[in-house]
Amino acid sequence: MTAHTSHSDIIKRLKRASGHLNKIITMIEVETPCLDVAQQMQAVTSALINAKRAYVQDHIEHCLDEETKGMSTEQKDRIAEFKEIAKYL
Repeated sequence: MTAHTSHSDIIKRLKRASGHLNKIITMIEVETPCLDVAQQMQAVTSALINAKRAYVQDHIEHCLDEETKGMSTEQKDRIAEFKEIAKYL
């Protein structure tokens, strides 16, 4: 099985989110206004959700591509449809 090419991008996203999370902790410690903290929390939450989505989608794409070798065209079409609908998760 070949390596997932998106992992380095996902690691960058997670490191950036980690830095923002540490900033939020500092913001709370120095009593930054609640609205500002909540906005930063929302940004970190969105970043994590997007990183998770990219990671899972890459896994689905990568692993299913490996498994479809040797399948019939009909089977490959069903897998392609599954991969397409999984993007909406």
